[in-house]
Amino acid sequence: MPINKKNGIFAKNNNNDMKYIKTCLFSAVAFGLFFNVFEMQAQVIQALPPIIVYKMTRDYSKNVAVTLSADKKTIVSYPARTDVSERSYPTALNKGYWLDNRGISPNTAFLSITYEEYARLKKTPSVEELYGMIIDKNPIKRMYVCGRGSNTVEELNALIKKRFKGCERIK
Repeated sequence: MPINKKNGIFAKNNNNDMKYIKTCLFSAVAFGLFFNVFEMQAQVIQALPPIIVYKMTRDYSKNVAVTLSADKKTIVSYPARTDVSERSYPTALNKGYWLDNRGISPNTAFLSITYEEYARLKKTPSVEELYGMIIDKNPIKRMYVCGRGSNTVEELNALIKKRFKGCERIK
């Protein structure tokens, strides 16, 4: 940037100086916006649910899933009957794997009641009643976290074919 050699300040009324200042300001704003957008994208990705792919000991895809404590002696999480719908069912993938659509974990157990039957109940059963309905306390053979967000069935089947390369095995 040209400097007035006489007094060491920017020369006044110089169009080149103004263009340079405008370019610098524009570049600084654009640079700041770029990093703001990048940071916002990172926050959105972190806010998305994990992509869970799993294989069960048997086909429990229609059965209500509950979460057990680590010692498997109590239920720590279960859905309200009003929270279950067709979206609660997992999505079938290749080789007997399923995409979780509900929020299961390595401590998931399955009840003898289907989501459809559960939704029709007059009231949500007590924790004790739900515990009595458990048909498998250890139904998960393998479970992987394959990033966050949403992947297509085709993309997930490709991961299965590649033996879950890039995914984290959690069970």
